[in-house]
Amino acid sequence: MKLRKPVEKLICSLIFLSILGCSPSNISKIVDLKCENLRNPLGINTLHPRFSWKNISDKEGTQQTAYQILVASNTNNLSEEKADLWNSGKVLSPSNILIDYQGSPLHSRELLYWKIRTWDENGNISKWSETGTFSIGILDESDWAASYIGYPTENGFQHCPQFRKVFSIEKVNKDDTYLLHINSLGYHEVFINGQKIGNDVLSPAVSQFNKRSLVNTYDVTPYMTAGENNLIIWLGSGWYSKGLPGVVGEGPSVKAQLEKFSGQSAENIVVTDNTWLARNSEYTRISDWMSGRYGGEEVSGNLETQNLLFSEPEKLTWNKASVVEVPKHAVTPQMVEPNRITKEINPSAINKLNDSTFLVDMGTTLAGWFEITFPQLQDKQQVVLEYSDHLDENGEIVHQGQTDRYIASGSGTEFFRNKFNYHGFRYVKISNLYEAPNPASVKAYLIHTDFELNSGFECSDTDLNRIHDMVFYTLQCLGLGGYLVDCPQIERLGYGGDGNASTVTAQTMFNLAPLYSNWLDAWSDVIREDGSMPHTAPNPYSAGGGPYWCGFIISASWHTYQNYGDISVLEKYYPVMQKWLGYVEKYSVDGLLKRWPNTDYRNWYLGDWATPDGVGNPNHLDDRSVDLVNNSYLSVCFSQMADIAGYLGKDNDKKYYSEKKSQLNEVIHDTFFDEQKGLYSTGSQIDLIFPMLAEAVPQHLQGDLIKTLMERTEKEDNGHLNTGLVGIPVMMEWATKNNQPEFIYSMLKKKTYPGYLYMLENGATTTWEHWNGARSRIHNCYNGVGQWFYQSVGGIRQIDGKTAYSEFLVDPQIPSGVTWAKTRINTPKGWVSVHWETVDNRMKMEVEIPVGSIAKVKCPVSGKEIKINHQLHSPQDGSVELQSGKYSIEYPL
Repeated sequence: MKLRKPVEKLICSLIFLSILGCSPSNISKIVDLKCENLRNPLGINTLHPRFSWKNISDKEGTQQTAYQILVASNTNNLSEEKADLWNSGKVLSPSNILIDYQGSPLHSRELLYWKIRTWDENGNISKWSETGTFSIGILDESDWAASYIGYPTENGFQHCPQFRKVFSIEKVNKDDTYLLHINSLGYHEVFINGQKIGNDVLSPAVSQFNKRSLVNTYDVTPYMTAGENNLIIWLGSGWYSKGLPGVVGEGPSVKAQLEKFSGQSAENIVVTDNTWLARNSEYTRISDWMSGRYGGEEVSGNLETQNLLFSEPEKLTWNKASVVEVPKHAVTPQMVEPNRITKEINPSAINKLNDSTFLVDMGTTLAGWFEITFPQLQDKQQVVLEYSDHLDENGEIVHQGQTDRYIASGSGTEFFRNKFNYHGFRYVKISNLYEAPNPASVKAYLIHTDFELNSGFECSDTDLNRIHDMVFYTLQCLGLGGYLVDCPQIERLGYGGDGNASTVTAQTMFNLAPLYSNWLDAWSDVIREDGSMPHTAPNPYSAGGGPYWCGFIISASWHTYQNYGDISVLEKYYPVMQKWLGYVEKYSVDGLLKRWPNTDYRNWYLGDWATPDGVGNPNHLDDRSVDLVNNSYLSVCFSQMADIAGYLGKDNDKKYYSEKKSQLNEVIHDTFFDEQKGLYSTGSQIDLIFPMLAEAVPQHLQGDLIKTLMERTEKEDNGHLNTGLVGIPVMMEWATKNNQPEFIYSMLKKKTYPGYLYMLENGATTTWEHWNGARSRIHNCYNGVGQWFYQSVGGIRQIDGKTAYSEFLVDPQIPSGVTWAKTRINTPKGWVSVHWETVDNRMKMEVEIPVGSIAKVKCPVSGKEIKINHQLHSPQDGSVELQSGKYSIEYPL
């Protein structure tokens, strides 16, 4: 009996400790599981995958202090006791971005499963996440049993051939998985037993075909049946067109391999070879595939005939496919989301121009497809569809080399829809049609790479909202194919200058980590042996630009690391960056970069570009401005290289590039500063701002130079923006760093030429190539303004030396006409949001900080009345540091 009380106390203590250990975690949920920045990717390009996730919590101050990852060969093994590939155990770490796999060696062609749980700051464990899936692609050349096959063209036409293979499966077991790998040189669509596989369109993404082609992997398990199966691959040339680098033969070709996974063993079921059948489809490509001549598609026959391919393929005439020889190149898995239809658009008007011609107005510009079901047509009647993003001064469609044709059957459903080409358009002129189309039968489809729309901005000023929304939508129209094009209708090229100008904006608005990974691969592939870079990647032919275009490999890599925290980007492309800077050194004279020669893959030597006409003196082709802009940008590159070298642990390189920057800045100031006039070079906006941003302006001159900038903008430029593609993002970054919201706001509010509101007042729904609307009206010249909405008005800015929003500043810069703003960004840690409003000369702010991030909220120095969640706080050094959670903040202005 004497032992009873101690035993009771021991039992109670154990129960109490058990209850403590089972306390619910502050981490309520784990979401957004990704492998290599992709959700459930099939066919990744590495044997060393990396895992990411986000923690959700409703409680302030929640932190992840540890994690545990399980990886298994099947879902039955996905437990702590059975995980046969990796059980990380409890790893003490707050990290949740791109965690390295450290389990048993992985191999090409494996299908894998994983999940994660985390611990909070109190040591409590979250629930296990949902299960994620990934597979390793075909990484070893020896694992390919398939051959490339093609089908000859007829009479020089660029046909879109179809390939067919009938095969049998004795039994489809519930635990088996069937994966189909498609390496198409040109676009493809895949069908099994009459059903289209997935909802991808215009696959694969772009690559530099003489160096690399991409593999798409599909899970086709749901489409397989016991017995006979019918596999069809439909091809279109796309960028794999005669005359472009790496292209052989007359038409597209494909290599495909269907595999069955039973456990971890992969068995080939079907491979492409000379036993496949082929035919030319009802689709034919019109025109060459190059600038201004992207043409369109010619479609013949009614919808019923076209659908025989899916319903009764045996009724069609099939011939033998041919095995084709393709030059050796890297064949790598596609590591960017596919293109998908993201919006269906109905026409706003259909106007009759004459007895046989109609003009369709979709009400908005877009990049994508057009669809129409025609009224009754005559046999062989040829209907012509011409596309343009705007009309001329006479209301006529502007010819942009975009044309489709439909050749009628005279019976059945006469139906047209694009398949292996796309257009940039708002207007469609339909000719040789004698009855008005029913508006309900006409549609357009917005298509872009299926990246995540990652942000939102709205404020009290509707003009700013209109500008922001136009930029946001424009970038969706430009992101088709795993890169950002200059324009989708005329050139369709991945210009580095346009990319540099919009990278910060685009990576704020959208999750573009996979897209930039794909695009930077193309840039790595196009550098020449001497370190010379073209102005576009991929680089199918010569295109104009300058150093700001070539230096994309440095700046885009740097911003990608800053925004997404993927240091492998820096590791992978650092040698390419150094190689290009070696070429720059070759063309530097007395410490300044000077004009280099044109080549067969690159021309022009620009500083700024697409500056306005008739306002001030932009001088974008003045050699003084060209040299100043290019050397100021080179100074920025040296700064970025020093930071990159620091992150990579290359201390000697860091010192070297820091010294190069200091030396160059001295030469910039000595060469371009006019002491008598108190300005740099021509005195244009970019010539005054870029040396300041590059830190080439001595501190004692900064104040006077800013005053000169303001005065010249008002007097010489009539208060307008007077800069172009390079100048816009330079101006926005400088203004935000120097707390100049009024300077930008006053220019953005101008409704006269040149400006964003001028575009909008003249019917723009996407930004233009030139301020006056010349040439393209879906373009990537001026989208760099977007960063200002988030960083300045919204007040969300990353802190130097921190990445992926692990620490960020909350500091709205409020223009005089704005009384509130709602801003949110979905960062790698989770959603960051700032909603502020000014009421009775007080700032009221709602701030959301994700788990794993720290926000430094800037406050007035006096600070005695700062309230956070209704509690008084005293700021340190003018700011208050907050952990994750949702906060109400109030202080006097």
